[in-house]
Amino acid sequence: MKLSELSGLLGLTTHQSQGRFDVEVSGAYASDLLSDVMGFAKEKNVWITCQTHENIVAVAKLRNLAAIILVNSHKPDEATLRLAREENVIIFSTSESAFAISGKLFNLLAKQNH
Repeated sequence: MKLSELSGLLGLTTHQSQGRFDVEVSGAYASDLLSDVMGFAKEKNVWITCQTHENIVAVAKLRNLAAIILVNSHKPDEATLRLAREENVIIFSTSESAFAISGKLFNLLAKQNH
């Protein structure tokens, strides 16, 4: 499923839109520990986190992630947005918890693969 379709189905708020919305999302990874994401997130995963600082952009770029979803109504600060624009890392947010958005993502991607 393309990132553009996924973001629409999940009703995500877009904070930084410079990047590839046509990328095929390969799955998702939920973690707030940067080293965990660096070690285990897969290319083109959507990363679910409550972290909002600039380092999330560096990790997303390093792992070639499809996008970042900030949960619990967290919003990126201006420095994070500026870096995300420079690196073409898409950032979304949702008012939902990591648990809820992970479940919805799982269901959407599982339907696509069956």
